[in-house]
Amino acid sequence: MHWDVTAVTVITVLRYSKEKAMTTKTLKDLFIHSLSDIYSAEKQMTKSLPKMARASTSPDLKSAFEGHLEETHGQIQRIDQVVAATGVKLKRIKCVAMEGLVEEGQEQIDEIEKGPVLDTALIAAAQKVEHYEIAAYGSLIALANQLGEATAAQLLAETLKEEKSTDEKLSLLAEEKVAAEALGK
Repeated sequence: MHWDVTAVTVITVLRYSKEKAMTTKTLKDLFIHSLSDIYSAEKQMTKSLPKMARASTSPDLKSAFEGHLEETHGQIQRIDQVVAATGVKLKRIKCVAMEGLVEEGQEQIDEIEKGPVLDTALIAAAQKVEHYEIAAYGSLIALANQLGEATAAQLLAETLKEEKSTDEKLSLLAEEKVAAEALGK
C-alpha cells in the first residue's frame, strides 16, 4: 500500500492531537495548561519588547515598550505567585499563538522602513498581543474562580488590569501622536 505525505501528515497530526487532548481532562488540567501557555507568552514578550523598542523612532512609543517590559517581568513573577498559591506545576510548553504574533511583529520590523509607519505597525502588533493576553487572563480568572482559587484569581486580575491599561495607552499613543506623524501632519 502506498501512503502519500499528506495522508501520513494528517494521521500524525490526528494522533498527536488525540494524545494531547487526552492529557487535559479536568478544569484543573485546563487551568494548568492555560497558565503554562501564558507563562510562555510572557517569556516570549521579554525577548520581543526590547526589539520593538529599538525599532521604534517615537520616544513615547520606545518608552511605552520599555515600561511594558518592566511590567511583563512583574507579570511573570505574579504567575510564579499563582503557582505557589495553587500548588500546580507549570508544563514546559511554547505558546504558539504568541510565537505567531511575535513573528508577525518581527516581519514588520524587517520589512518596513524605520519611521512613523513602522511605529504605527508596531503599535498594531503590540495591540494584537495585548488583546490575546487580555483574552487569556480573562479565561484564567474564570477558571481560577471555578476552581475556588481566589488568591490566583486576584493575582491574575491584577495582570489583566495592567494589560487593559497598556492597550488603552497604545490606542492613545496611536491616535494622538504616531498616526498623525505617519500621515505627515
